[in-house]
Amino acid sequence: MSFTLYPDTRLALARDALAGLSVGDALGSQFFVPGHQPADLAAGRLPPAPWQWTDDTEMACSVLAALAEDGRIDRDTLALAFAERCEPYRGYGPGAVRILRLIRTGTPWPVAAASAFDGQGSCGNGAAMRVAPLGAYFADSTSRAVAQARASAEVTHAHPEGIAGAEAVAVAAALAARARLDGDRPEPARLLAGVAAALDPTTEVCRGIRRVAGLLGRPLSEIVAAVGNGSQVTAQDTVAFTCWVAATQLHDYPAAVRACVAAGGDVDTTAAIVGGVVAAYAGVGTPGGVPGDWLTAREPLPDWAG
Repeated sequence: MSFTLYPDTRLALARDALAGLSVGDALGSQFFVPGHQPADLAAGRLPPAPWQWTDDTEMACSVLAALAEDGRIDRDTLALAFAERCEPYRGYGPGAVRILRLIRTGTPWPVAAASAFDGQGSCGNGAAMRVAPLGAYFADSTSRAVAQARASAEVTHAHPEGIAGAEAVAVAAALAARARLDGDRPEPARLLAGVAAALDPTTEVCRGIRRVAGLLGRPLSEIVAAVGNGSQVTAQDTVAFTCWVAATQLHDYPAAVRACVAAGGDVDTTAAIVGGVVAAYAGVGTPGGVPGDWLTAREPLPDWAG
């Protein structure tokens, strides 16, 4: 099915993805609070509200605000927005804080991003965690989703794996939103194949996605053992797992987030990535979408968030 995607529709899809991302992030972050156990969520018991969101959501809001303003990513503008809006108490890693401080004090973003990890650049999962709304926005073109995801990643992540992580999540969200518009939910193998086909095949992110495509039907513990759960906070250790969860639970947002919580690791980020992709397909307040009471429990988003 070919179609014209108007700006209002793009933004509606992106906003649903942001809602799913931010709720997953905020709920996932509660399981770093002593006394909150994954078994509680599995049993249907939610943590007390409000659920505070983290840097995942703060940066995703800047991505969506940029798209709402210009319809594309301008790297100079986005880098400055990330730097000026950074609230370190939201859970930013020390490397991200350093890069954003450099940008805020006048260092060009290519220099700041390339300075991380002794000049190798960051391969962290930060570029992937914030990009699902962008993918949903470009539901009509995976090539544009890849190009714009790369632009959004490069301002903080100069390492090829960090960039590939953002590209993978953006493509997953684009395919999910496209499936919503088409009314045709893809089989998990088809969605994973579509994501892998858009990536540099030499990256570990791409290899990981191909690996989990061969593990469909296997239990969650085997997926974590094969590709990780974000505990190393790298794209390589995060993105394949999240793509597997999103592909297999694309129709069921609560189940997708519960899977991230059950897997452990970097739960707020995995739930943010998965939540953004799944909400691009399942929506908000719909059967299988982001539950209304979960959205209400999430801390309100900033006024400037697109």
